[in-house]
Amino acid sequence: MTEAEIREKVDLYSRFPHRGKLKIWTNTTEFMDIQAGDVISLEEHHFLVRGEEVEGRFGLDGEPKFWVKKVIDLSDGSSKILKLVFYESFLMQIGPVNIRCFRSPRKEARILGKTRDDPYFMKGFDVQDPAGNTVRILERIQGARYYDFIQNFSMDHETYFHEHFPGIFKRLIDCFEAMLRLHQMEEVHGDIRNDHILIDRKNNLFTWIDFDYTYEWAENPFGVDLFGLGNILLFTVGMGFHNLPDLKACAPPGMQPTSCMEPEDLSLFFKHRIINLQKLFPYIPDSLNHVLMHFSCGTDVFYESTEELLRDLKACEVQLPS
Repeated sequence: MTEAEIREKVDLYSRFPHRGKLKIWTNTTEFMDIQAGDVISLEEHHFLVRGEEVEGRFGLDGEPKFWVKKVIDLSDGSSKILKLVFYESFLMQIGPVNIRCFRSPRKEARILGKTRDDPYFMKGFDVQDPAGNTVRILERIQGARYYDFIQNFSMDHETYFHEHFPGIFKRLIDCFEAMLRLHQMEEVHGDIRNDHILIDRKNNLFTWIDFDYTYEWAENPFGVDLFGLGNILLFTVGMGFHNLPDLKACAPPGMQPTSCMEPEDLSLFFKHRIINLQKLFPYIPDSLNHVLMHFSCGTDVFYESTEELLRDLKACEVQLPS
């Protein structure tokens, strides 16, 4: 497209006519300088920037992610997400082990290609800008975050567990099986958490998003992902997380007292998070609680593969309410 054609498309798909000089970016390195109203031009693709996505966690919208742009595709007016290149790293601690985690745009682009035909993963493709930045062009998934979906249950836990959890559990197993397929490709998600699953309104599937983190853990290559899956399972079984200080201050009606908690009942990853949910909710089956305890301070045996975790989870189904 020429600049005149781009301006024509901007005027067509924008709510407000664009006045003044149109800023068109081809090099996306300085993503902080790319503002709403600008255009990003990548090969034959042209996008009108509408703003930035925000980091939404724990039911709240947080800081803008300036490297993740909300855009309009000027070829058809559709809404898309552009993930520009942003490098960062940090250390994660699991028990006594420190694990280096870092962003890898190329790894996310590789996963988008490998999971192109799998409905349980977000869709998109990558384009290289002239500076060699791997820009990911993502389809927007319309639907609720898994975190919000679980948090929106407002009944007591026993009703939730007997009437809603069995159906959710089956769908969660399907979602975990998708992660197994990724691991069988020798890839990791890298940042598995409750707001990185979206429930796609089109097909009602629990769909994985955001694959740009990776990590270095030679002893257990899939270990960080497995702890993330355990955290999602804990959140689902408990209808939310239960942290020792909060429950000591104000336990919901019907919940067992926390005075019987021992150090081995708590999470290996989150210091005050209760893993042994059976001490709070005695009707949780032994088999399911046994799976949870693999992620506790008291465990001697860790899951080494998603296949092992899924085998134990599928064995739990017979003990769940029908």
